Amino acid sequence: MAVYVDPPLWPAHGTVFSHLISDKSLDELHAFAAAAGVPERAFDGDHYDVPERRYDDLVAAGAIPVEARVLVRKLIASGLRIPARGRSKALTVPLMERWNSTYPGHEELGLELLERWGEDSRKYHSRTHLLAVLEALDILTDPALPARTVALAAWFHDAVYEGVAGRDEEESALLATDRLTAARLAPDDVAEVARLVRLTAEHNPKPGDHAGALLCDADLSVLGGDEQSYARYLAAVREDYAHVSDDDFAKGRAAVVRHLLSLDPLFHSERAKALWLDAARRNLTAELA
Repeated sequence: MAVYVDPPLWPAHGTVFSHLISDKSLDELHAFAAAAGVPERAFDGDHYDVPERRYDDLVAAGAIPVEARVLVRKLIASGLRIPARGRSKALTVPLMERWNSTYPGHEELGLELLERWGEDSRKYHSRTHLLAVLEALDILTDPALPARTVALAAWFHDAVYEGVAGRDEEESALLATDRLTAARLAPDDVAEVARLVRLTAEHNPKPGDHAGALLCDADLSVLGGDEQSYARYLAAVREDYAHVSDDDFAKGRAAVVRHLLSLDPLFHSERAKALWLDAARRNLTAELA
C-alpha cells in the first residue's frame, strides 16, 4: 500500500491545491491524513484536497509525489475512485488540473469552458461527460498522452450545446477557432482542433485519420457501459432534450441509434473495440428494440 500526492496545480482561496490518495485503502488514507494533520473536511470521497503549503510536509511524511495523470490512473486502478456522477463536489479541480496540463498559461479559457460545460440545463452533455471523454483518451493512449490537439478538441466538442445536432458541433468548432486563435495557438493546430470538433457530429472519420478516430472512440465510449450505466446515460440524454416532445424524441433518438449501428467500424482502435464494442452493440440493439 502507498499514499500518493500530485503537484499543487489548482488555484483557489489564494493558494493552489494538491490531491492526496491511497492506492489500496481509504482506511490507510484517513490514517495518513490524520497523522499529517490534514482536516477531515478536506476529504472528497476518494481523496483529500491539500493546499500547496502542505505539499513538502506530506512528501516528507511519506506521500509519494507523482504527476496528476499518474495519480488519477492509480486511483482508477485501485477501485476506490468514485465515478464522476457520484462526486459530492463539482468537477472543477480535476478538470482544471487536466486543462492546465494540456494548455498551461490559459487558465481563463479553461474556466470559461468549465462554465459552459457546467450550465444548469445540461444533464448528459455536462462536466461528467467531459471528464469521461478525457479519461477515455487516457485509456486509449496509455502509456502515452493524447496529442494536445485531440485533448483540446475534447474540451471544445460540446462547449456550445443547445440540443441541435450538427449546429452545436459547428458552433463549438467556431468557438474553438475564435478562442484558440486569441490564445495564440499555432494556426495549423487551431484548424485541426476545429476539424476534430466537427467530426463529433457524425463520428465517421476517414480511414487513416488516427486523431479523428481517437476522439470519436473516446466520445462514444459511454455506449460500452454496463446495463445500469447505459440506462443512466439514456435518462440523462432525455433530460438534455426535455424541450422535445416524447414522440419527436423517440423518432430522433431512433435515427441516432440506427446511425450508430450503421457505422462500420463503430470503434476504430483495437483497444476501443476490445473495451466497448460488444457491449455497445448490445446496448444499442436493445434500445432500438
